[in-house]
Amino acid sequence: MTSCMSGKCFVDTNVLVYACDSSDPTKQQTALTLISNVATGGEGVISAQVLGEFFHATVIRRKLLPSDEAERAVLAFQAALIVAAIEPQLVADAIKIHRRYQTRYWDSLIIATAAHEGCVEIASEDLNDGQSYNGVVVRNPFRTAAGTSHP
Repeated sequence: MTSCMSGKCFVDTNVLVYACDSSDPTKQQTALTLISNVATGGEGVISAQVLGEFFHATVIRRKLLPSDEAERAVLAFQAALIVAAIEPQLVADAIKIHRRYQTRYWDSLIIATAAHEGCVEIASEDLNDGQSYNGVVVRNPFRTAAGTSHP
């Protein structure tokens, strides 16, 4: 998947991280192409949560980028994609999603935000590929014919 099938696509944190991670050139290119395609079509959505997770993942957890480079990447993602705010109702919705699907809270908040923003898909390798959560279908952009590879 290098773009959404049709309509808005929520881009999960892992896609943004892979776009900045040269250790897996195939995943990096897939992530860069997906981001470019959804940005060009005006269909790419992220949230303030995803931007924060991206910074933490690239600077603290995986140490892929120095903080100034990660900040520049955050600003570039903000300029290229629709950024959804996290409103109190989304927290309540995320809790309901967590209860219904037994997903982790932060994943539930992504699902709730994607649904609220009218996304038809979530590009992520962290959720079940092909599953519909509250009407939003997850697509793993890194899935290959042989299955997925996970770091």
